Amino acid sequence: MSTDTTCLIVGGGPAGMVAGLLLARAGVEVTVLEKHADFLRDFRGDTVHPSTLRLLDELGLGERFDALPQSRLDRVAFPMGERSVTIADFRRLRTSRPYIAMVPQWDLLDLLADAAHEEPTFTLRMNTRATELLWENGRVVGARHEGPDGSGETRARLTLACDGRGSLLRDLSGLQIREFPVGIDAWWFRLPGSAPKEFALAPRAGDGRFMVIFPREGYLQVAYIGHKGTDAQLRERGIAAFREDIAELAPEFADRTDALRSMDEVKHLDVRVDRLRPWHTDGLLCIGDAAHAMSPVGGVGINLAVQDAVGAAALLAGPLRKGGPTPAELARVRRRRLLPTVVVQTLQRLIHRNIVTPILDGRRAGPPKPVVGLLRRFPALTRVPAFLIGMGVRSEHAPAFTRRAPQIPQVARPGPGSAGPSGSADDPAAGNSGDSAGSAHP
Repeated sequence: MSTDTTCLIVGGGPAGMVAGLLLARAGVEVTVLEKHADFLRDFRGDTVHPSTLRLLDELGLGERFDALPQSRLDRVAFPMGERSVTIADFRRLRTSRPYIAMVPQWDLLDLLADAAHEEPTFTLRMNTRATELLWENGRVVGARHEGPDGSGETRARLTLACDGRGSLLRDLSGLQIREFPVGIDAWWFRLPGSAPKEFALAPRAGDGRFMVIFPREGYLQVAYIGHKGTDAQLRERGIAAFREDIAELAPEFADRTDALRSMDEVKHLDVRVDRLRPWHTDGLLCIGDAAHAMSPVGGVGINLAVQDAVGAAALLAGPLRKGGPTPAELARVRRRRLLPTVVVQTLQRLIHRNIVTPILDGRRAGPPKPVVGLLRRFPALTRVPAFLIGMGVRSEHAPAFTRRAPQIPQVARPGPGSAGPSGSADDPAAGNSGDSAGSAHP
């Protein structure tokens, strides 16, 4: 089966769904391929930062988002003996939602899919996996894929690779990637029960171990951080030893560790930090983790991917309406989004080197003492890390043509492969001739 579309998006994660929604609201014909049958996959990044919350409000989706089950974090605090030091205080941010919302990613993706299906030019094909790129005269013109109806191909003016840190399309494109050395990995698991009401996002450190606890609705999500390459050793020690590690780092939750029955419930994440040199070739653009894999430090990966999607839609909606973006127009997306990417990755690598690795080596039990002393003496400084985590450098606003009034419609989502009921979109062409199409936040 062969079909045609204007923009083919491979990957139905946050970057792919946001890009699909925004381009569809611009009147661009969009097809999204998602290889899974649904969005229900655990231990995905579930932090929605203030920059993304602001975007949802601008898209008219804030009230729908508020209806989702969620917990909220307004600060990051590091326990230091009997006292804790606040590292980032989101309450100091000048934004309407000064907190991080913890929401299952599948709920967020369902919300975005429902909103996108309201646009007549949007198609979402679940359980459909891209297998090859289509090339014509040295240009990418779409992709081949496998799905419930068998093999097929979709031809497009632009193929957008949003298929994550192990991007198949990136590998098939031959684009060069720069990898940075990373000495840590993460192991994700959950513990039952809620956190205390005033619980902050709380890293725990001690005796060569490091752990971060995220309060969720009805349970705790936990990231255990260790040296890279030690997954086999950790599993060989067994679940009993792992429970003891958790209890020593967080004694107040020790009575919950019996809920971990085996190491199969502990999911290993191979932490990578890398970045494509060019993000595009003619007819293909990579964004989000496909363009730059991030460390889980700060939980900013999803939100940076969303910002990439907004920037790409702002710059490319007009060219897509007019016949397709040129390589020079695709290159502008990287120029627009490179600075925030470099800033985040540089900060993450500094945190790895100066905080996380020394803790794992047993050389430190927390942040450097001069930093702790400075933050305790001048609490207003906690706004700086809060801004870098919560808003980021050059956070994107929704382009004018994507904005809608707040509403909570009851919409039955169409089945895979079908477009939703009709909607309207303003002409984006006039607002997308330059970087001003989506204004930046200082």
